[in-house]
Amino acid sequence: MPLADTDLKAFQAAHPDYRMELVNGKVIVMSPSGYESDEVAAEAIRLLGNWVRPRRLGRVAASSAGFRLPNASQDVRAPDASFISSERLRRSPRSFAELAPDLMVEVKSPTDSVEELISKIADFLALGTQVALLIDPETQTVTVYRVGQAAVVLRNGDVLTVPDVLPGWEVPIEDLWPPVFE
Repeated sequence: MPLADTDLKAFQAAHPDYRMELVNGKVIVMSPSGYESDEVAAEAIRLLGNWVRPRRLGRVAASSAGFRLPNASQDVRAPDASFISSERLRRSPRSFAELAPDLMVEVKSPTDSVEELISKIADFLALGTQVALLIDPETQTVTVYRVGQAAVVLRNGDVLTVPDVLPGWEVPIEDLWPPVFE
């Protein structure tokens, strides 16, 4: 018997130290990310928030924000970072957001499978996400995914823009990586 979001909430209440998602009726326990990948995710969230908040464009959330997706199994997934326009989400829900975000970000950690991350991105895109970013600190690349378009790989020296979701937002790729203090 497939599990529902009420089961996920019960599991989370019983095990608050673990991040979990509900995928195809099964609870998936997410392993902690590596330090570097979490630092990159934090920087991506900071850069998004610093652009979005003063312009009142919408909402930026981190990896603990769950999305109840509009698919048959009502999956509850949590990208590493997300943006939802103010037109689509006027108030923050107390529980899971019942939509797919406009922009979702996944940061590859050392234990992540690229294939699983791409599958998760494809699920979000199929359910309404406009742009998805896969940030890989190891290769220092950002891959930009959009529905019906070829993926675009950006490297140091390139500038990340997503004009279809956040007009005017620009991030030099090298600004995403942790600084080295020597």
